[in-house]
Amino acid sequence: MKVDVLVIGAGAAGLMCAIVAGQRGRSVLVVDHANKVGKKILMSGGGRCNFTNMGVTPACYLSANPHFAKSALARYTPWDFIAMVEKHRIAYHEKELGQLFCDESSKLIVRMLLDECTQAGVRIETSCGVKRVRKTEEGFSVITANGEVHAQSLVIATGGLSIPTMGATGFGYELARQFGHAVLPTRAGLVPLTLSGKHQERYHDLSGVALPMVEARVGKHAFRAGMLFTHRGISGPAVLQISSYWQPGDDLRIDLSPGLDLAEWLQEQRAARPAAELKNVLGDALPRRLAQRLCELWFESRPMRQYREAELKNIGEQLHDWPIVASGTEGYRTAEVTLGGVDTDGVSSSTMQSKLVPGLFFVGEVVDVTGWLGGYNFQWAWASGHAAGEVA
Repeated sequence: MKVDVLVIGAGAAGLMCAIVAGQRGRSVLVVDHANKVGKKILMSGGGRCNFTNMGVTPACYLSANPHFAKSALARYTPWDFIAMVEKHRIAYHEKELGQLFCDESSKLIVRMLLDECTQAGVRIETSCGVKRVRKTEEGFSVITANGEVHAQSLVIATGGLSIPTMGATGFGYELARQFGHAVLPTRAGLVPLTLSGKHQERYHDLSGVALPMVEARVGKHAFRAGMLFTHRGISGPAVLQISSYWQPGDDLRIDLSPGLDLAEWLQEQRAARPAAELKNVLGDALPRRLAQRLCELWFESRPMRQYREAELKNIGEQLHDWPIVASGTEGYRTAEVTLGGVDTDGVSSSTMQSKLVPGLFFVGEVVDVTGWLGGYNFQWAWASGHAAGEVA
């Protein structure tokens, strides 16, 4: 079989690339070893697909080259994708912080992409693994489960290592290395953190306790959002965000109440409720079980009148700079993204084409570009796929 463009991977980036290439009149085949397309799209956002974020800027992405994402993101913006969503009459809403979700189901986004593929003449084959890829004079020869395919352009849209139960593999990295590309070390991103030893023992029975707003900090990076205690450690949006910047040994601090000056508030409570115990007072500002645990372990709980002003000030300051000693992460099993990947030094930022092998392209998560939580990674998939589709 001969095609102009062969896309390996029927996820967000691969489908977008196929649509754009097909609209240019190119013959396009998409193959995927999974049994259906867009599995990560389907599960994202609790089944409602957080398909983009209106606050996208290059600063919201991690990469060894922080400038790499600028070109593609500037040329295909959230508004471009929103226009496609509106054309297909998919109802959506902004949840918070610029995050856009489908009102109904993420299936509508997959259906939209498949309809666009059909209109562009794109052919898709699922349950079709790739066995071998080699360079030829005309382009590429690819042996798939359904036979040999000859293509002028080859697009690697295989994703990262996150959530292997959905079929994630390191195949894209192997192909990159085969063609001489460097692959930067990978690790799980947007992932819950684990605690061990005494640090886990202190908190494990608080599993299910949630704080609606904390500020998680590592170095100069900080995120305000919710936090959740789990059996094995901590999770929630603030923790997932900071996990991409945290590495073992890093100092992780949590402001347990970023919206309220606890030192000042505790002074006020001492005046208003002198007989109330500290653990009960703190239970009005923090989840009650957490407040009790903090008092058991660190702050002796006494009636408020028995605390000096300096003591309350110190307690407040500690709660705004609470150290959590994480031992690791939950790993790729639950990670939303993979950090690292194909080194951007070997890829054109404007076309996503290999600088080493003409006609070879890398798009989406397989590349060393990783976004924050909240639709940023989908926008990178759409933008990088679109950039490659314009030239593949």
